[in-house]
Amino acid sequence: MTQLGSQAEPTDRIEIDGELISAPLRLRHVLFNKPEHIVCTRNDPEGRPTVYDLLFESDHGLHTVGRLDFESCGLLLLTNEGELTHRLTHPRWEVPKTYRVGTKPWPNAELMRRLRAGVELEDGPARATSARYLAFDTCELTLTEGRNREVRRMFEALGLEVLYLCRLSYGPLTLGHLKPGKARPLRTEEVERLRAVVEL
Repeated sequence: MTQLGSQAEPTDRIEIDGELISAPLRLRHVLFNKPEHIVCTRNDPEGRPTVYDLLFESDHGLHTVGRLDFESCGLLLLTNEGELTHRLTHPRWEVPKTYRVGTKPWPNAELMRRLRAGVELEDGPARATSARYLAFDTCELTLTEGRNREVRRMFEALGLEVLYLCRLSYGPLTLGHLKPGKARPLRTEEVERLRAVVEL
């Protein structure tokens, strides 16, 4: 087509001076409730199941915003919006993430105080912005960093074994009633609130 005002069909290949014009990227944001014993990588050398095995094929091009390890479960955000991912995972923005943790031996109020005060790890101190004992073997804490296996390492540094770890929230997002292994697209207002957290 060379005439002014010509209209293209969705399947047409459009070039200007020999350069292909690509359609703008359609941004997508998905909330996934990751079950235990699956990995967040696209392909696993050990042949373990991945989160992409449980997503629609149309969402296989999305990347995870941070990760949850093989034994952990809970809220996992996936998107194709690069700048949002960068800001959400950068320590500068201090995006809060809340976890429910079961331990052996049972936690107590003194351990919660120590988590809030800060725990020395091999890659530097780590501190929970909030930590509270719930009941029996369970507590809840919030971090604003996202270092590798940070929650588990904090408890291990205090002599506790983590038996259960679930991420309940990421910034303004919560799991709600989403069942393990299920995903849903974020609503427009949720995306706006997520961007506002990182001033995007």
